[in-house]
Amino acid sequence: MAAATAVVSRRGNDQFRGLFTDTWDVTCTLDSASVSNGATATDTVAVPGVALGDMVIGMAIGVSEAGLVRRAYVSAANVVTVVTYNPTASPVDIAGTTLQLIVARAVV
Repeated sequence: MAAATAVVSRRGNDQFRGLFTDTWDVTCTLDSASVSNGATATDTVAVPGVALGDMVIGMAIGVSEAGLVRRAYVSAANVVTVVTYNPTASPVDIAGTTLQLIVARAVV
């Protein structure tokens, strides 16, 4: 594995100024069911105020995902759906943990 070069990193929130009209920082406990190999599972998170078209721009989970692939999106008014896909060769059941989501509404 090669290391990245010519990396530019910027910390702070000034680069987002003017891009979003609203943002949500969501923290919840998530205890997903076991996901069979090759299968998907979904969980929902109630987030008052979010609407279709809002973006989930970040997601962090407090445990190793053991090869699982996750995606989060606003699926309806006040609802974020987290989809978990298991591309591994065996079922995966991760422990309940804290999930953090960053949701944003873009300026249109």
